[in-house]
Amino acid sequence: MLEEAVTAIAENGLAGLTMAGLAERLGTSGGHILYYFGSKDQLLLAALRWSEDKLAEERTAVLARRVQPPRKLDLFLDLYLPVGARDPRWMLWIELWARTAGNDELRSAQEEIDAGWQRDLAAILADGTARGAFTVDELDADTSELLALLEGLSTRVVLGLAGATRADALTAARRAAARLTGTR
Repeated sequence: MLEEAVTAIAENGLAGLTMAGLAERLGTSGGHILYYFGSKDQLLLAALRWSEDKLAEERTAVLARRVQPPRKLDLFLDLYLPVGARDPRWMLWIELWARTAGNDELRSAQEEIDAGWQRDLAAILADGTARGAFTVDELDADTSELLALLEGLSTRVVLGLAGATRADALTAARRAAARLTGTR
């Protein structure tokens, strides 16, 4: 159900999604969906958590890989960035951000999900620094800075802005990561 909700939200946005339309896609009733989620915001949050749980598993696999820190960081960057315009998981984030300012529950969920990305990137940078592969002076600040850059690059790609391709975003992310970590 959540996989189909992700697809439907990516196609039409949350405003264009009706519970009846989603129910028709799923072969169930709108009332059934409302029973489980209660509102579109709750459906969005459940879909985002489902999507991010899958990515958390992939991040865990990246962290467990026995590769040099620069390679591990590159794998992280690759996982973070959207696959292209209208990437379904990133469309969920766009929808969430539009609602977060006025909704404490959504803001709290965003902070919780963001904390996982922050923690894992910090672990990569700290490990690389401890192993002499990186020179990171301010771990928390550098981690936040790199994540903010990745978020901005990702937003441009997912919105399909002119000249914003995944390949260009990955190149820019790699350059920024190299500057922040003191590598080439």
